[in-house]
Amino acid sequence: MSRIGRQPVVIPEGVTVTIEENNKVTVKGPKGTLERVLVPEMEIKMEDGHVLVSRPNDLKRNKSLHGLTRTLINNMVTGVSAGFVKELEVNGVGYRAAKQGKKLVLNLGYSHPVEMTDPEGIETTVEGNKITVKGIDKEKVGQFAAEIRDKRRPEPYKGKGIKYADEVIRRKVGKTGKK
Repeated sequence: MSRIGRQPVVIPEGVTVTIEENNKVTVKGPKGTLERVLVPEMEIKMEDGHVLVSRPNDLKRNKSLHGLTRTLINNMVTGVSAGFVKELEVNGVGYRAAKQGKKLVLNLGYSHPVEMTDPEGIETTVEGNKITVKGIDKEKVGQFAAEIRDKRRPEPYKGKGIKYADEVIRRKVGKTGKK
């Protein structure tokens, strides 16, 4: 039995979950509304303030989808109640990040500034060398943070580039001179 799939999803106050046919789950909360169609094999039920996910049999595919379905519902509930945040750091001499309206402008040592527009439902803020990506959809927040990081990944010799705030860069020793 899936350990994660068996756990009930607790619904906090102010959040409503509706389950329609074909496993279309809609979650409404103080921060917004999320909708997702989940796999039809899983059985999703509401019971006294909890959402329970059960699987019909022990086929490998159903075992895999059991925990995933529960986690997707849990992420939707967390998103509309608390939201998700990813923090990035810009390190390097002359590397800068700035906000212009809905655009994130990055100066990363290229011949031109890199401009990125905030996707719908995602908000970015810049404070010094820190970029904060906020939103209610965990998938979109993580994807946009990864796209920002991809513009200039941290390199192992000087540690220059854009990295996640909690990321540790494995440093390498540079070249040694001739004797």
